[in-house]
Amino acid sequence: MDCTAQNRSPTTISGAVYAPNGTLPLFGVTVYVPIHDPGPLPAGVQCDRCVTSLPGGAYAQALTDEAGHFTLYDVPAADNVPLVIQVGKWRRQLVVPSVAACQNTALAAASTTLPRDHTQGDMPQIAITTGDADALDCLVRKLGIADAEITTDKQGGKVHLYNGNGANQFATSFGGGTGSFSNATTLWGDVDKLSGYDIAVFSCEGGQHPETKPQSAMQAVHDYAGRGGRVFMSHWHNIWIGGEKTKPSHGLADWESIATFDFNAAQNETTQLTFVDETAPKGASFATWLQNVGASPIRDQLQINDPRYTCQSVTAGKAERWVYVDPTQSTPLGKTGVQDMLFTTPQDQTPDNRCGKVVFSDMHVSADSSSKSGTPYPGGCSSQPLSAQEKALAFIFFDIASCVGILQ
Repeated sequence: MDCTAQNRSPTTISGAVYAPNGTLPLFGVTVYVPIHDPGPLPAGVQCDRCVTSLPGGAYAQALTDEAGHFTLYDVPAADNVPLVIQVGKWRRQLVVPSVAACQNTALAAASTTLPRDHTQGDMPQIAITTGDADALDCLVRKLGIADAEITTDKQGGKVHLYNGNGANQFATSFGGGTGSFSNATTLWGDVDKLSGYDIAVFSCEGGQHPETKPQSAMQAVHDYAGRGGRVFMSHWHNIWIGGEKTKPSHGLADWESIATFDFNAAQNETTQLTFVDETAPKGASFATWLQNVGASPIRDQLQINDPRYTCQSVTAGKAERWVYVDPTQSTPLGKTGVQDMLFTTPQDQTPDNRCGKVVFSDMHVSADSSSKSGTPYPGGCSSQPLSAQEKALAFIFFDIASCVGILQ
């Protein structure tokens, strides 16, 4: 029906997309009405570059805004209209029972939330190494991923925990995995093992621990990212980018040129006022989103706990600075640093020919949780709501799953 010819409103579908916890709205998620069945998602790491077409084609498509909202225009007026909600390999498919012509069909949040488990839709395969200085393994629970999906690599979950030097086994009462975690070296030391995952997350271990990261492992992580892997690492996992602090030759030459590190910088503050860099491609949207979710009462400002200052700056044209410390404005004054940065890989390719993403966070993300070898998982995980910096990293966690290329 031609609604415009009848001087009526267009046929639309609207709603908001949320993280699996059902409360955190997400920016930049694709929502579309497919023409054909989009088919299954491929397993394992993929070179996911941004393209103009969507699996199955699209009658209508939209991206969620900084409040998670979307509106699809000129949707077919029919019964049983299929809908796809997707960012990377996070995908939920549903059927809208009826779409009336020349009016809006509003969807409930329960139907537009990303999957908590594999029964609700597609999820990326995620590996997380534990660390006794930053409990990134706890963040996924706060984001709403079901305990049943958190297992060892020998079990069937979508999130596999590996022992860095934090938690190394599941509590007997846990509703997901059982037994001990495989050692992290079996993950990052094998590019083929890594390539079974879409996202690899490395939690800070309180030191670089180069003895567990030989040059062969450095190369494996480098090559995994080059194949299209997504890597998120915190604080002392700076070794992968900046090299070993007392032995620069133990590193990756092309990654070492991406940022400047001061491994001897004092790490002595408990809180820090930081700033969002709106010159980054998604910086303005990130700043708006942080305000919308209550993480940033004043635009561009983010108060964080457990700041760290090893990353001093990023090289223009090689990486994006997302959150930083300004020595003249960031109280306490006098500190310099990049708290969050992102780069795409392989670095020797033009941006439109790259496949992977690497995010480095100098701040400790999960400041109110802990991951210790003597405490079975999830014994150290906080049940408190997401903190401001956890919300900031949640934005990056879902964004890292999105496509790579000139559209970024």
